[in-house]
Amino acid sequence: QVQLVESGGGLVQPGGSLRLSCTASGRISRIAAMGWYRQVPGKERDMVATIVSTSNTNYADSVKGRFTISRDNAKNTVYLQMNSLKPEDTAVYYCNAFMQNTLYWGKGTLVTVSS
Repeated sequence: QVQLVESGGGLVQPGGSLRLSCTASGRISRIAAMGWYRQVPGKERDMVATIVSTSNTNYADSVKGRFTISRDNAKNTVYLQMNSLKPEDTAVYYCNAFMQNTLYWGKGTLVTVSS
């Protein structure tokens, strides 16, 4: 089995920064892509950012220029650097990893942006 564990969430003031991490463990093969999604109560889970490689990333319009996704293949880890955070960024953030035609999800980490 494969497990994904997110970390780095918490409470931050508007304009602040957080860095989320997500590490995959277990029966790991080549991870084709990794990503971050977020969800607020009563709404669908939305894509925040995805990464295949450093030169192949995708961002939601709402986070472009503020968030940066990166990955460390040797550590099976994906990061999300979040700057200039806004209250509307408050959500549970989930990471995923796509390998061998299967999409795996973590359990999420809560990010709260509030003064």
